[in-house]
Amino acid sequence: MISNVSILRTDILSDNWYFLRKYTIQYTKKNGMVKTQEREIYDRGNGATILLYNKERNSVILTRQFRLATFVNGNPDGMLIETCAGLLDRDNAEECIKRETEEETGYKIGDVRKVFEAYMSPGSVTEVLFFFIAEYTPAMKVSDGGGVPEEEENIEVMEVPFPEALSMVSDGRIRDGKTIMLLQYMQLHGILRP
Repeated sequence: MISNVSILRTDILSDNWYFLRKYTIQYTKKNGMVKTQEREIYDRGNGATILLYNKERNSVILTRQFRLATFVNGNPDGMLIETCAGLLDRDNAEECIKRETEEETGYKIGDVRKVFEAYMSPGSVTEVLFFFIAEYTPAMKVSDGGGVPEEEENIEVMEVPFPEALSMVSDGRIRDGKTIMLLQYMQLHGILRP
């Protein structure tokens, strides 16, 4: 347990894409000892993610795209299967996820339901991620999706039977944390049939 945390100094190490800062902090430990530490924190803003589902088809919409961070950390082709997601920028979470859903998946959705929010990597990243679910129907498909060309996005849209999506978690084809969390949420709440 620590208390009396104060930031003594903040240095910007990089502002190339978002901000990497080094913080020097001071705090008091439970035993009364005062400690000073330095930590690097990446601030890329907050984000939102969504799992689209269809009860009649017992299916979900997922995306597949190249993720450099996974490639440099042992993912042989760098491809990752995920739920649709995006950074909030200046939007609120609901506006963001509706926009990202249409851009990435081609589905224009109206009603979304926020199910929870979570810090995804609190040891070194500031991001809070807002988690949503929404029903989709084939009639909501307004484009092929695939992302925004100006952002160099190259996203494959996948309609996957829910039992298969759960199997993809078990056998390692799905290794994205936010996606696993939303699929497990659907299973725990009995929204789709496993």
